[in-house]
Amino acid sequence: MDERQADNGTEGDDEAAAVSRFVERFAAQLVQAGMTRMPARVFAALLSSEQGALTSAELSGQLKVSPAAVSGAVRYLAQVNLVSREREPGSRRERYRVQGDQWYDALLERDAFLRNWQTTMREGVEQFGLDTPQGRRINDTLEFFLFLEKELGSLMQRWAAHRAEHLGG
Repeated sequence: MDERQADNGTEGDDEAAAVSRFVERFAAQLVQAGMTRMPARVFAALLSSEQGALTSAELSGQLKVSPAAVSGAVRYLAQVNLVSREREPGSRRERYRVQGDQWYDALLERDAFLRNWQTTMREGVEQFGLDTPQGRRINDTLEFFLFLEKELGSLMQRWAAHRAEHLGG
């Protein structure tokens, strides 16, 4: 790139446009998978930021949305363990951060949900009985949750080994 283009800011504009394209594309895929739009956009913006952390004002500016929209999105993302909040040193401002292992942590959190759902499914099977259509459907769901819990544990162990081998941590 020649100096004239750099002086006009086109390199920075190109980079910002590339980041925006990534954010919107990944956010659309997350929405397609069931996440609501604003948390998906905030998560994608954090994931694609150089430091993995941005303030509410930075997110608002990048995504061209209100601070209130960012706040609601961050609240949801923190609740499902996809982002964490941290204070900027010497400031009251919060930064929102994604870690490299946020998906791992989020899946581990789901383990507790699976156990609660299993308890409810067992109660449903007892209530309706295996000789009824609803009892059989509920039992099928229970078996799936039991299978999923078992496989998630094994999967997480394999991921830890893979991560240590390929990512050094």
